[in-house]
Amino acid sequence: MKSLLSVADLSIEELRNIIHDTVRIKKNPEKFENSLKGKILVMIFEKPSTRTIVSFNAAVMQLGGHTININRENMQIGRGETIADSAKVLSRYADGLVIRAEKHGTLIEFAKNSEVPVINALSDLEHPCQIISDLFTVYEVKGRLDGINIVYVGDGNNVCNSLLLGCAMSGINLSVASPKGYEPSGDIVDSAIEISKRTGCEIRLTNRVEEAVQDADILYTDVWVSMGQEKEREERIKAFRNYQVNERLLNLARSDCKVMHCLPAHRGMEITDEILDSENSIVWIQAENKLYAQKAILMKLLG
Repeated sequence: MKSLLSVADLSIEELRNIIHDTVRIKKNPEKFENSLKGKILVMIFEKPSTRTIVSFNAAVMQLGGHTININRENMQIGRGETIADSAKVLSRYADGLVIRAEKHGTLIEFAKNSEVPVINALSDLEHPCQIISDLFTVYEVKGRLDGINIVYVGDGNNVCNSLLLGCAMSGINLSVASPKGYEPSGDIVDSAIEISKRTGCEIRLTNRVEEAVQDADILYTDVWVSMGQEKEREERIKAFRNYQVNERLLNLARSDCKVMHCLPAHRGMEITDEILDSENSIVWIQAENKLYAQKAILMKLLG
């Protein structure tokens, strides 16, 4: 039994296999209709979700399984029951737990006490399912992963942390361009650099966004103000004002550069309407692909 709390919980080979499985699932979804027949997935979401919760629900149902959706307010955790006790009970009812948690420690505690796989549907540290899906999107659009140049522009948040690990494991060159004070986790950067030595790619951090984007095959961005950071809104907007993905920045990249955003997008802040809706944008393909990648992840862990 394996849980997926971090991209690094997978081996390089396992990550590659999930991406290749996603290719097959998207091409012939009908072949996998009964892959999770009779399986039950409990989904616990402490924070709002649109794409992740719907794609997981749709994925399970299209694979022949069933989902039970609950939030913290409906659980006895909110009335004093420990996470460990909840995990021990829920894992006796279901074949897997998908959890979107305020704190990454919640996921660790669930996984430690669960008898079934626990899947991270976003925490304050990582968003592994998003990045696995994104790697598939890059593979689908570019035809390969090795040697692709991705430039992530913006906040060194949970998405950025998982992107660092995923790119390092996939042989993708990744530059992270963030303002000072908003860089990704130092521990994860160190881990990504160590992994990149085995896969032969380059991991780089910089504050100079214009220089970073010049060789970009992919420009990737995310919101400047994530859930729970609303009190920092004005400070963050000021810090990130020169890190917007707009026509000027895209023109500095390669002519065939594509643009990615994990959504939801705050139009006019981290990305302009002009770029989000442009021919360079693969954001809507990226969003759709979460369905197929979630299927591959579920089949790997629950099948």
